[in-house]
Amino acid sequence: MEKTKNRWLIAASAVGIHLSIGSVYAWSVFTKPIQSKFGWDLTDISLTFSIAILFLGLSAAFLGHFVEKYGPRKAGILSSIFFGIGITGAGLAINLESLPLLYLFYGVLGGIGLGVGYITPVSTLVKWFPDRRGMATGLAIMGFGFAALISSPIMQSLIESVGLANTFFILGVSYFVIMILSSLYLEPPKEGWMPSGFKEKVSSGTTKLKQDLSQLTANEAVKTKRFYYLWIMLFINVTCGIAIISAASPLAQESVGLTPVAAAALVGVLGAFNGLGRIGWASVSDYLGRPNTYTIFFVIQVIAFPLLPHVSNPLLFQVLLALIYTCYGGGFAAIPAYIGDLFGTKQLGAIHGYVLTAWAAAGLAGPLFASWIRETTGSYTQSLTVFTALFAVALVVSLLIRLDIKKLREQQNQQGTELAS
Repeated sequence: MEKTKNRWLIAASAVGIHLSIGSVYAWSVFTKPIQSKFGWDLTDISLTFSIAILFLGLSAAFLGHFVEKYGPRKAGILSSIFFGIGITGAGLAINLESLPLLYLFYGVLGGIGLGVGYITPVSTLVKWFPDRRGMATGLAIMGFGFAALISSPIMQSLIESVGLANTFFILGVSYFVIMILSSLYLEPPKEGWMPSGFKEKVSSGTTKLKQDLSQLTANEAVKTKRFYYLWIMLFINVTCGIAIISAASPLAQESVGLTPVAAAALVGVLGAFNGLGRIGWASVSDYLGRPNTYTIFFVIQVIAFPLLPHVSNPLLFQVLLALIYTCYGGGFAAIPAYIGDLFGTKQLGAIHGYVLTAWAAAGLAGPLFASWIRETTGSYTQSLTVFTALFAVALVVSLLIRLDIKKLREQQNQQGTELAS
């Protein structure tokens, strides 16, 4: 009899992959050392990160079908190879003093590894945790959110002790090993598998297994309205979230008079709320339901964003920012479970990849828009007003998707009644 793998070790493997690829959010640690060494323009150096996020979205969209066809183990190994070569190759680019090579290795190849590595364990976890979808995906994606906090001091220490190029070499090999070992344990459960305690409860009728709204392929999913509702909600949440993250330090200095040092410390602390929001909101969504959770996200932010520039109390300002950060992180973590609820698990990885194109688009749009408004008007107030309007749109969309869900549920119930009669 074949032994079933431990689903908590599957979850730990997912966290291992996400902790590795999530280090991309610590890119800012490299910007000043690279600028000091070569004198390259800061905008050109920062473009490396933007390219990586762009290719994250593109590879997640185009390689989602690869994940479904070949399974999480092979997809995880593919991700390990691309990400490992990308980070190690960045060290080669530093030695050769080549900015285009840095774009190619860290941005393009590393970004491809990012995209495949992001969706691979998430789609698997949803299948291993039918009883707690949100919590399981939140756990992995929390690893992505916390990765920068863990890797930043390590990167800083390595740069000071072994230099820039060697830092990339050490990190590239380390991430490759962690990701390969994590990938080798990944495996989807057998069709219809349920955890033992949960299975008994479902069999006895004490717990009702919530049926997915449908079981669609990725190509079928993109033909539905609810797919675009999800895309719009994620795009708005990420666009506004990334913009506020990229402007948090100067905004804190302008609005409540924090010193540059205090504002930088605040940004670090808020990063923890980004991570906590991922596991917190995703777990809450198992009880409140994904539609309610997303509506709450947008209600909170419709109130918080316009208040930010008018709050003079530093503590209240920081509480509002912390709330915004949790909603930003929670939006990422709850989306895979929402996809499973609406489209089933048949091709969840591929559908998740398509939805993540919203992240790629938002990664480019958010910071650029916030900077443009700041330069045009001289303050962040106007951009926050525009973001409030966008959140109002997202709030409306979160209500529209409920109508679509309700309509489909009614159709399902009607079909069930006809079959029974």
